[in-house]
Amino acid sequence: MKRYDLPHRYNWGYKKNFSNLFGLIRATNTLEDGFIRSVGRGSKTLSFVCDDLSIYYNAHLSSGLESLIKNTRSSINVKRIIELWKLHRISKYNSESEYSLKLPEKYVLVIDQVRGDLSVKYGMADKSNFDRMITNALYDYPEHKIILKVHPDCLTRKKKGYFNINDILKNPRIQVVSNNCHPVRLIRQSDVIYTVTSQVGFEALIWGKKVKCFGMPFYAGWGLTDDALPALERRTNTSLEKLVHAVLVEYPIYFDPETDKPTTVEETIKYIGFQRQMRFRFPRKLYAYGFTPWKKPILKSFTQGSELIFIKRLEEVPPNGSLLVWGSKECNNLDCSIKLIRVEDGFLRSVGLGGDLIEPQSWVFDQEGIYYDSSQSSQLENIFNNCKFEVKELERANTLIKLITENHISKYNLGDTQCVINSNGKEVALVVGQVEKDASIRLGTGDIDTNLKLLQVVRDKFPEAHIIYKPHPDVIAGIRKRGVSEALEKNYYDQIVESGDAIALFDSVDTIHTMTSLVGFEGLLRKKKVYTYGMPFYSGWGLTEDLIKINRRKRVLSLSELVYGALIQYPTYISSESKMYTSPERIIKELIEQKKNGIQRMPLWRKFIRDLIKLWTHYGFRSNA
Repeated sequence: MKRYDLPHRYNWGYKKNFSNLFGLIRATNTLEDGFIRSVGRGSKTLSFVCDDLSIYYNAHLSSGLESLIKNTRSSINVKRIIELWKLHRISKYNSESEYSLKLPEKYVLVIDQVRGDLSVKYGMADKSNFDRMITNALYDYPEHKIILKVHPDCLTRKKKGYFNINDILKNPRIQVVSNNCHPVRLIRQSDVIYTVTSQVGFEALIWGKKVKCFGMPFYAGWGLTDDALPALERRTNTSLEKLVHAVLVEYPIYFDPETDKPTTVEETIKYIGFQRQMRFRFPRKLYAYGFTPWKKPILKSFTQGSELIFIKRLEEVPPNGSLLVWGSKECNNLDCSIKLIRVEDGFLRSVGLGGDLIEPQSWVFDQEGIYYDSSQSSQLENIFNNCKFEVKELERANTLIKLITENHISKYNLGDTQCVINSNGKEVALVVGQVEKDASIRLGTGDIDTNLKLLQVVRDKFPEAHIIYKPHPDVIAGIRKRGVSEALEKNYYDQIVESGDAIALFDSVDTIHTMTSLVGFEGLLRKKKVYTYGMPFYSGWGLTEDLIKINRRKRVLSLSELVYGALIQYPTYISSESKMYTSPERIIKELIEQKKNGIQRMPLWRKFIRDLIKLWTHYGFRSNA
């Protein structure tokens, strides 16, 4: 079953024809959002509930959830689910950061809701229950502050709550939290939660908090809450573990947002935890400078969770701000308090060239340098130098290597090279050409800084070898400018291969020679002997034959350690299916599917932009595409 295969006999929520009968007519076969709905309101729904009796928020009638709570047998994994819930700080919606301002030492958390919400109406409550709730909170806890949490829809969707905030603020004991924030910190630091029917009450029970209900939500009446309304006879005392098992395990259906196939509550919690970890790795406000128009929406995707502000002048970045720039773009006279974060393509990028404006699925965000600038340390280099890799991490890296090599995955995935190599038994050396104006050449090479010089040194070093020269695909496509000495290059190779991926040649070559190309790293994954004549990120760790030594690189790494740092720990990945953060393993699966459909074709508007880039390149301007 997939998400779109949810039973068609189910109706979404309660239809209007039931709204005037207080739920006393049985609305069966009802479909609703689950209790772990999504990362944010705009992202895919992760869980649904399908109820054949009524619906969980209708206290007037027995629901499928009530039946499960009464009859469930709590499984041994419930405690693990509760631990995961707390570890990943889960709520119904999970897109916002925690409340960051100072909280009182002692307070009662009071939850407002959206006026007219069905859970209030069918939860045996109305506005009077909210008035009673705030009055009781003030009376029951005279030494406490009252924190009134406004519903996020009242902020983001301009809906009304049940409280008049202007009147509420006249009481000095009441503090209103009106910003859209994650509720976990507010729950954890409170002494007690007062609610009418909000799901926050259920979440507070998971955190071990005392909860007082002024309506009859699905979690009230089971002996776990202090209830202001008379008990429902059909609800009897149960344990928290049984309640959690029924509510989070048995009642909902969970869907993987990347495959749309059913999954488990544990995997859903872990997924949200990962999304939250990625969303809040940067400050809430980021400034971006020098990004081309087509990169701007991509950058927003890779920084979801932060507010992104595009600027035209560096002076617009405030002191202590965080600034994103593309690659090695110069930022002279930048205030020393500003955190500079350099952005570049990752090493598993796309099916098709970046120069063809094919959207990337991985970028790197380096807060110390950038991986191809050998003049200074980078975040990747520090990972290699300092991280202690665990056994499970290395096992994951080995699995990733196998997945990449068995499926012929590379950075651009340009397809197989169709050529015949007639080496007459000679050793075959693959020389990898690069864009000579590329920043990785400028910042990562020494004396050998052109394709001609590279070919010359390889011919000198291996005079008897059959040399295959593979120019950079951007140069072949006419997107980037050719080398200044291109006419002389043919004197130093035996064969040139212009089409397809370099990795398609690996089975036919003995050695790989490069200045700084990623092809050298891809060769290491395939157990090839790699010679470097510049200072790429993968050299200097004992895995390559290097012309230039870098004293900063002090460790000898295994291939597994190199791969874990470069492909798992360093980059950021975005799924082409869910448009959310994802793993390299998932990206590889998506690239495999994309490869089956062939190299992506550009829309006409992108082709027009690329042709403009070619013109700029022809007249000596450098492309940032």
